[in-house]
Amino acid sequence: MFRSFQSLWKNWGLLGAFAIVSLILWNTYILFQVVKKEERTKMELWATAQKELVESNDLSRDYGSLSFDVLQKIGVTPMIQVTEKGKIIDYRNIEWNSQEDPDSLELYAILAKLKKENDPIPIVYKDIINQNLYYGDSLLLVKLQYYPLALLLIILLFGGLLYFFFQTNKAAEQNRLWAGMAKETAHQIGTPLSSLMGWIDLLKEQNIAPASIEEMQKDIERLEVITERFSKVGSLPELELKDVVQITKDTIRYLQQRTGKQIQWYVELPKKEILLPLNASLLSWTMENLVKNGLDSMKGIGRLQLQLLEFDNEVHFLVKDEGSGIAPENLKKIFQPGFTTKTRGWGLGLSLAHRIIREYHNGSIKVKESKLGKGTTFEIILPK
Repeated sequence: MFRSFQSLWKNWGLLGAFAIVSLILWNTYILFQVVKKEERTKMELWATAQKELVESNDLSRDYGSLSFDVLQKIGVTPMIQVTEKGKIIDYRNIEWNSQEDPDSLELYAILAKLKKENDPIPIVYKDIINQNLYYGDSLLLVKLQYYPLALLLIILLFGGLLYFFFQTNKAAEQNRLWAGMAKETAHQIGTPLSSLMGWIDLLKEQNIAPASIEEMQKDIERLEVITERFSKVGSLPELELKDVVQITKDTIRYLQQRTGKQIQWYVELPKKEILLPLNASLLSWTMENLVKNGLDSMKGIGRLQLQLLEFDNEVHFLVKDEGSGIAPENLKKIFQPGFTTKTRGWGLGLSLAHRIIREYHNGSIKVKESKLGKGTTFEIILPK
């Protein structure tokens, strides 16, 4: 019910936002048309004043002073007055040097532009005057034309900020949840682990099956390492100079002892130590995670190739399996928290590995190559 309500709220929110934007744009359009109509009315008044001024001169009437006053108060609207044959006889509010030739091609180019913006207003009086007045949009109209675009840009930016905020908040909430679960898991494991250690000590005292006890001791130590890993989730681990070659060897050795004989291991490691600033426990966990994913993908049968390669400024760890591969549409999702293609699992392994490598070790982890039915190669890059 909560998800349905949340989905319904989002749909109504989007619909409401769309309605608000549409209303603002519609009102802007209406305002634009009103201003445009008022400007044309003003231009028609100017044309009428022009005609009446000529008429007053022709009939010696007295209202020429009012017409002259109207002609002087044209405002800032750009306009060009032409004869019936299209010759320019006057222009106002045009960025033009009045000392230059009025027959200039540049001025006629401006006239052509004004013709596209508005219909001409005729100025006709008997046989004395037969002219056309062309005018352009004022600065206010030009600004109103771009206002919807600016408004949409502001809305998009605001929407982007909201989306980023909610996504960041959601990711932080998920991180807190997983960190809490991990710490609780470590706490829950700790109680039976202490009990098992006590039973191991009792078996040692009675000298019962020393070889088996030794292997059990190794598994208990492994559980202690796992508990330590989970307890560190959510907190910034300390990095120390450690030999990444030895860490890789120990991780692979442990996994080899607990893997079936149908897995063919091909391991390529440098023969010298390589010291890097890292957290041994978390790095081993990440390597183990990638190897286990490869084993699961091959269903316990096939060839698994592991490489640790040293370069001038980096160390690369590669895990290549011959499993089912990853579908192209899932390649961008595999490191997302909660994403998994397995029937069982919470989809946290690769997400935690991604965080361990990128945030804690300033490295990178990626799928270097994957083909359906042929296998996948994961790569970890650690800076020296």
